[in-house]
Amino acid sequence: MGKIGGSKRLLHKGKSFVLEDSFGRVLDYLRVSVTDRCNLRCIYCMPPEGVPWKPHADMLTFEETLRICRIMAELGIRKIKITGGEPLVRKGMASFLRDVKNVCGIEKVTLTTNGLLLGAFLDEAETLGCLPDGVNISLDALSPERYSRITGKENSSPEEILRNIDRLLGKQVWVKINCVPILGFNEEEIIPLVLLAKDRNIAVRFIELMPLGAGADYGPLSGAKTSGLVEKAFGPLTPFSGIESNGPALYYSLEGFTGKLGLISALSEGFCKTCNRLRLTSEGFLKPCLSSAQGYSLRDLLRKGSGDNELIDAIKDVAAKKPQYHTFSQVYGGDVEKHSDGMSGIGG
Repeated sequence: MGKIGGSKRLLHKGKSFVLEDSFGRVLDYLRVSVTDRCNLRCIYCMPPEGVPWKPHADMLTFEETLRICRIMAELGIRKIKITGGEPLVRKGMASFLRDVKNVCGIEKVTLTTNGLLLGAFLDEAETLGCLPDGVNISLDALSPERYSRITGKENSSPEEILRNIDRLLGKQVWVKINCVPILGFNEEEIIPLVLLAKDRNIAVRFIELMPLGAGADYGPLSGAKTSGLVEKAFGPLTPFSGIESNGPALYYSLEGFTGKLGLISALSEGFCKTCNRLRLTSEGFLKPCLSSAQGYSLRDLLRKGSGDNELIDAIKDVAAKKPQYHTFSQVYGGDVEKHSDGMSGIGG
């Protein structure tokens, strides 16, 4: 199948478009949430009773999302991350991934998932010949007891997730494991998780807990403390720049390890000066920053029959309003704001 779109108005004129914010940052990465629903109840993401699901009618259809992706590609977006909630709870994800990969101008399409539904998705994706370019797997513990405590899924174990990781590696799909260290919950899991990279060519990444929604009720473990635990166990971390990354992780090598360690220290160090992303929620609200309430409902424009030029103007307006810094901590010297929206609603 050939690439979708390739607008006669833009791409076919041979012009190169760059989407910039008001601080000169080039925005070439879009995170697309396809659902707010999830099959887990991770303590830092949503309360045990869950949250009210958004009505299906309020969600973007795949066709609407693809139209936005096509226009975004015309404006310079080159990398797309598909997120949720848990994206794989939505039917038709393999076909949708194939269609996004076929959008003209998109160079890389990756997926973030908790991994529990990955096996069936890979079966369908392999049949369609459209594996993702990379998969981020959220995995906060290997111990069944701690895994159940964090995810709210009783009598569960990540064994099937580990099998799917090895399946992805067998297909030459790049894998990143994302762990959110939480004080009093999973500090003891850091070393076992790092050991997954001992003989696997993967990146095990530790992300500082952000004070979003339910996450504000728990204590984060700083990247410095996490790296200290790792160095105490395995020796010095050596900075490594050989991983092409869409985002803010800093990567390190460990002697004797095939894979790498990644640290994402949004609260204690910050990374906003190099931020290259926009976020599209499952309801079609385009956000310039995870911590920002600003944005624009592209869904409203789509459903009132707006043309591409109106959508382009709205996207450029959101890009121009991208704040210089986030408001999760005082790392940039500003006021810390309370953020009631959880990651499942914004797009993890």
